[in-house]
Amino acid sequence: MKKVLVLGSTGSIGKQALEVIAETPGLEVAGLAAGTSHKLLVKQATESGASHVAILDENAASKVIEELPGVSVLSGPGCIRGLVDSVDCDIVLNAVVGAAGLEATMATLDRGIDLALANKESLVVAGSLIMETASRKGIRILPVDSEHSAIFQCLQGQEEGLERIFLTASGGPFFGLGRDRLEKVTRDDALNHPRWKMGSKISIDSATLMNKGLEVIEAHHLFGTGYDEIDVLVHPQSVVHSLVRFRDGSVLAQMGLPSMKLPIAYALNYPERLPVVMPQLDLIKQGELSFFKPDLDAFPCLEIAIEAGRRGGGAPIAVNAANEIAVAAFLGGRIRFLEIPGIIEKTLAAMDGDLASAIAGLEDIAEVDTAARRQAESLIT
Repeated sequence: MKKVLVLGSTGSIGKQALEVIAETPGLEVAGLAAGTSHKLLVKQATESGASHVAILDENAASKVIEELPGVSVLSGPGCIRGLVDSVDCDIVLNAVVGAAGLEATMATLDRGIDLALANKESLVVAGSLIMETASRKGIRILPVDSEHSAIFQCLQGQEEGLERIFLTASGGPFFGLGRDRLEKVTRDDALNHPRWKMGSKISIDSATLMNKGLEVIEAHHLFGTGYDEIDVLVHPQSVVHSLVRFRDGSVLAQMGLPSMKLPIAYALNYPERLPVVMPQLDLIKQGELSFFKPDLDAFPCLEIAIEAGRRGGGAPIAVNAANEIAVAAFLGGRIRFLEIPGIIEKTLAAMDGDLASAIAGLEDIAEVDTAARRQAESLIT
């Protein structure tokens, strides 16, 4: 049996991961971690037989302890690292949302366990540190983002011949709309993704195309590819999850219906391919597959993120932090949709002199992250 520790179990990725584990012989749940959704965490632990859980919300911990007799329960700051350090597992699935997932990533690397990574922000803010640590310790980082899983699958045994990466983007709920039509879009409009069912933060990132910008930075680190060799293609059908071109001109694509179960299963079962319970792609019924250039005038977050990646230093950290603050403000009704990129750009401008310094470790990352969050919040206020 392969024992899986699922971090972020009550989110969209975590819930689908538990489905995959339940449906796959040879996989079992070793432990679960959540933020505040204690009722769902208790239900998941009961159904999966998890013997260890962690919940960040200390106020909810007493309820979890009461409802899960015999189960080890950790809570509060540091509980995820404590869970990773103490649970007997073969692989950790990090599906924690946002920069908070970095702690889970580093704890997994420190433990020397293979990492199924769904938290792209880890690589955005600490990509070089993470990849160097994983390489030094011989730890496998298995991408769970559908696009990076697609690239990873296409590259199996052929990494040396890679020439170009094409990351596909659905375009989100506002594909084809210009800036004039985005002036009055609402929170509900932005959350209404036409292809994917995701959490609120990543849904907004998909609507602004920030998600794709962060994924370009992630791909740069995962596959050692220069920014000039990564293109973004808007693909509204979300069937081609990404493509790679090799130096002989061959282009390989990984295809499938829009579902995270396939990349989750591939990461958890790697290097094997086991059956996944989900509808199968029928190309005759699917019909058209179309591709477009992204509209950078209407969706500037994509270019902001990529330029921050090129710049390096503290810029990607600041972009990610400011984006998290801006997205939360939009979801809370404090700013309009088109103000999100402006908050990020102004944060970068205000911190310009502080972003060129080299990032040597986690303390440097935390310092830039905190400063960027404060700056973005002050702009919103």
